Amino acid sequence: MKFGLLLIAVAVTAWAFVDQLEDALYVPPDDPAIQYTKEPSNDPVGKFARKAEAGQAKLDYAPNGLGYLPGLLKALDVAVDSQVLVFSKGSIQAEHINPRTPRAIYFNDNVAVGYVQNGDALELTGLDPVRGIYLYSLDTEKAGKIEFGRRQDCLRCHEGPPTLAVPGLMVSSVHPRTDDREGHGSAFITDGRVPISERWGGWYVTGNLGTMTSYGNNVALVDPLHPGEGLKDPPKNVTNLSQYFDTSHYLAPTSDLVALMTLEHQVRMTNLLIRVGWDARIALRENKWDDAQMNSEVGQLVKYMVFDDEAALKSPVSGVSTFSKTFPARGPRDKQGRSLRDFNLKTHLFRYPVSYMLYSDAFDNLPDKLRDRIYQRIYDALSGKDAAIKLERFAPQDRMAAIQIVRETKANLPAYWRQ
Repeated sequence: MKFGLLLIAVAVTAWAFVDQLEDALYVPPDDPAIQYTKEPSNDPVGKFARKAEAGQAKLDYAPNGLGYLPGLLKALDVAVDSQVLVFSKGSIQAEHINPRTPRAIYFNDNVAVGYVQNGDALELTGLDPVRGIYLYSLDTEKAGKIEFGRRQDCLRCHEGPPTLAVPGLMVSSVHPRTDDREGHGSAFITDGRVPISERWGGWYVTGNLGTMTSYGNNVALVDPLHPGEGLKDPPKNVTNLSQYFDTSHYLAPTSDLVALMTLEHQVRMTNLLIRVGWDARIALRENKWDDAQMNSEVGQLVKYMVFDDEAALKSPVSGVSTFSKTFPARGPRDKQGRSLRDFNLKTHLFRYPVSYMLYSDAFDNLPDKLRDRIYQRIYDALSGKDAAIKLERFAPQDRMAAIQIVRETKANLPAYWRQ
C-alpha cells in the first residue's frame, strides 16, 4: 500500500551509520541480524493470512462493492472510524483513484488496510516487531479459498529515504504546482513535525481547523508527479463529503482530521523504531557498536517520541467521527484515569509528551542495550535533565504526569523510573 510519493531507493552494498536517518538510501534487509525475506513474518496480517489459507479463519463477503473489507477490518481489529480518504494517485491501483473515488485507509497500531472503489485488490500492511512493515494484497473478487499475496514489489517505494531506508510507511502532501516547483517532486513526506499549512494535499479532511489552513480538500491536486495548479482557497472546515462524491460506497462518510494526524505521527514513529532497531541489531552482530552514533540515533527517535519537534497547533482542532473518543478509550490508563492516548487538540496533538507507541511490540522487541538507552533519554527529557530536549511547550505537570502514567502502565521499567 502506497501512502505517499513514489520514490525508489538506490541500493548500495555497504551498510553504515549516518548523521540523519533520512540520509540513508539502503540498509540490507537480509543481513543475518534481520533476515527480512528469509524468515516467516510475525505481523498481524501475516498471521491471519496463514490461518485463513489453512482454513482456520473465514471472511464474510459484503455487498455494495465492499467485499472482504468489513470482515477483514473486524478480523484485524481495525476500527471503521479510523477511515481517512486520499484522492492523489499514490497507489498501485492509481487508475481507480480520483476525487470522486478516493482511496480509503483504515489503521490501528500495527495494521493498515487500503480500499479502492472498483479496485482489483485490498492493500494491507502489517508491522513485524523486529523486521518492520510487510505488504500484502487480497483480491477483491470472491473466492472459494482466501489467499493473500506478499507484495515485495512495493518495496521499490516503501524502502527508501522516506521510510528511513527500512520497509516502512509514508504519508505525503501534494503541493500546488508553481514556477519553482513543477512536476516530479511536488509531493512531500509529512509527519507531526510539518506545519498544518503544508499538509494534506491530495487528501479529504473532515473536521475543524479553526483559523489554520491546509492543502486538504483541494480537489485540483490529484497526481503527485503531475499536480495541478490547485484551488486558491480550498474549503478547510468540511464536515460532509457528499458534495464531492457518493459516500455510500464507503464504510464511513468521513476522513477524520484527528485520525489523519494520528496516522502521520504513527507512521514516522514506526519507521524510527524499526530503523534504529535494525542499526542496533546489525551493530551488535558485527561487534561495531558505536556509542556516539547510537546516541545520535536515540536522540532523533526520542525527540520525536516526546513530541519535542512537533509543529504547534495555532488554534484548537476537532474531528467529526468517533475516533477522538474511541482511540483514547483503548488505554492503558493509570490509577487517575490518564492515558498516553489522551488528546490535547488545542496546542498539540496529544496531552502527555510520550508517544503511545511506547506500548508497541516494536518498542518492546528492541535490543535490550538500545531500549535501555531510550528509556534513559525519555526519562531525562521528561524530568528536565536533557539539555538537548527541552519540552518547553508542555506544562511541567503534564511532563510529570507522563512519568507517572508510564510508571503505572509499563512493565519492566528501569529502577529509576520508580523513584
